[in-house]
Amino acid sequence: MSSFFLKDYDLVSTADKGGAAHGMVSPKWYQTQIDRAELKKLIQRENVPALRDALYYYGLMAGFAIFAIALTPSWASIPFWLAYGVFYASGSDARWHECGHGTAFKTPWMNRFVYHIACFMIIRNPVTWRWSHARHHTDTLLVGRDAEIAVMAPPAAVRLILNFIGLPDIIDSFRRMVGHIFGQIQPDEALYTPAHEHKKIFLIARIWGFVYVLVLASTLYYQSFIPLLLIGGPRIYGSWHFNMTGILQHAGLRENVTDHRLNTRTVMMNPISRFLYLNMNYHIEHHMFPMVPYYHLPALHSLIKHDLPPPSPSIFAAYAEILPILCRQLRGESVFLERELPQ
Repeated sequence: MSSFFLKDYDLVSTADKGGAAHGMVSPKWYQTQIDRAELKKLIQRENVPALRDALYYYGLMAGFAIFAIALTPSWASIPFWLAYGVFYASGSDARWHECGHGTAFKTPWMNRFVYHIACFMIIRNPVTWRWSHARHHTDTLLVGRDAEIAVMAPPAAVRLILNFIGLPDIIDSFRRMVGHIFGQIQPDEALYTPAHEHKKIFLIARIWGFVYVLVLASTLYYQSFIPLLLIGGPRIYGSWHFNMTGILQHAGLRENVTDHRLNTRTVMMNPISRFLYLNMNYHIEHHMFPMVPYYHLPALHSLIKHDLPPPSPSIFAAYAEILPILCRQLRGESVFLERELPQ
């Protein structure tokens, strides 16, 4: 059996030791050279664009909720519930990510405030996920090191299909939250989260658990699903957009390399998806220069695109590129998408 089938993605396994043995722990990554003055301008954080986008985001979400509640139980409420769910779950995923980096707002407490709100909405503990995502950036797609590899090779067929609606992620999020409520740290979390942070993890989970108990109690007391449709439920019915875009980031690309141009994908997207996703479609650029705020990523793309593979022209085109590779992996072929790099 080829080594393709022997890879172990479990962070707790010997794959972690194997990565260390081959120098694949927090390695030095390729980075396109940029004029220092240009880079200094690009990494500047600003409150105005982040506040503007936050007002649009939360304002639209509130508007969808008001219309949805007003029209319930009419069928006319369904489009508003669906829109609210996508903004709630998929929009919070992007805001969790950007504010977790601390790059969205210039003012630190604004990043922290939005980060904690988004973490609650997406059910990702703000402590464990900050450490997990730091590992994802230092060890992107390094097998046995990266805790956030969404599509493994070869992919499990059923899990791959369920990933498109986000069911495995939803189950994992609830499972981890319940474990934290009862004072349990998952083995993988113990590898990248310092022990002194554990009490904070448990406290946050217990506060969240109390909120969800109130939501469930309200649902039963009022004999209405509206509380669940507003809080918690959107994590289930509104996650499809961030799963659709999230899979595009790395799926089908090469593992165990130290060049983000080979393991990360930039995709051109429509304005609505870019707004929900906070420009994370410029994903090579983000990984190469993670301190650049989302509102400067289009400018960064223009500056370094000469040194990057051509971006996928659309979400559809990106999946047209990914799916044949995943199908071949499912048949047992040890293949990844080979990208030509500029000379």
